[in-house]
Amino acid sequence: MQLKIQPADTSRPGFAGLVTGLDIAAGVSKEQAAAIEEAIDLYGVLIFPDQKLNDEQQYQFSEHFGPMEQATGDIAQKSERRLSMNINDISNLDKDGKVLKRDDRARLFGLGNMLWHSDSSFKTVPARYSLLSGRVVPQSGGNTQFADMRAAWDTLDEALKEECLDLICNHSQLYSRGKLGFDDFTDEERKKWAPVKQRLVRRHPRTQRLSIFLSSHIGGIDNWPVPEARLFIGDLNEHATQPQFVYSHVWKQWDLVMWDNRVLMHRARRYDHSVQRDLRRTTVSDAVSTLDQVIV
Repeated sequence: MQLKIQPADTSRPGFAGLVTGLDIAAGVSKEQAAAIEEAIDLYGVLIFPDQKLNDEQQYQFSEHFGPMEQATGDIAQKSERRLSMNINDISNLDKDGKVLKRDDRARLFGLGNMLWHSDSSFKTVPARYSLLSGRVVPQSGGNTQFADMRAAWDTLDEALKEECLDLICNHSQLYSRGKLGFDDFTDEERKKWAPVKQRLVRRHPRTQRLSIFLSSHIGGIDNWPVPEARLFIGDLNEHATQPQFVYSHVWKQWDLVMWDNRVLMHRARRYDHSVQRDLRRTTVSDAVSTLDQVIV
């Protein structure tokens, strides 16, 4: 097979790519991994259809792209986890593989994935790439949408760009879940997810393009009153998630989707909560805080 990468949507040739001619389970060469990274620099999100992977194979593939994160963003205690700490459990299943009850604490916390966000923006060092494998997908619903923060930045007026450029935002899962009315946190969890600071504007180290670093985890802006900050971020989110900036992925079993959190937001869409949905995410860390990254 020969590696082939082309637009997933020909009407938007610079956003969302389709990767074929690759058997990830059989192993990927350094040259192939380099081509994939070049492609994601252009497309932001890549779709690899029909990749029948186990957790170890998915993790080994992910390691080509940088240092790996541990799955410390979950609310489940280690004793309650069904997967290793190398894998984020993006499912509605308990440790025995049974569908969670509608009012289960872990399920309610997981509903935060349906808000527009960037993975691990609530960590001092956020995520670089996320790789999500569709092991069991519903027959309908449960799509994942991606919003292009590069295009969102490019279409801001110049005065607003200037206002955004030096702003520092505070990110926490306490904020994102609070938007849904979820506040069932232990003292340990509140300490674990204490707010961290991130730049509002980022420059991609490989492409040098600027983008807005938005996420549902944002609860404030340094030196701004909270109500004003949240209105401002809300306006930016409204701008950044207009239909022309969004690609919606309709899952098929064994799809692997990889995206660059430095240039995209994403969210899951609703599905029948009584049917299984088992997606598993490996996450590549960005290695340094956004506060340490060069903007100008």
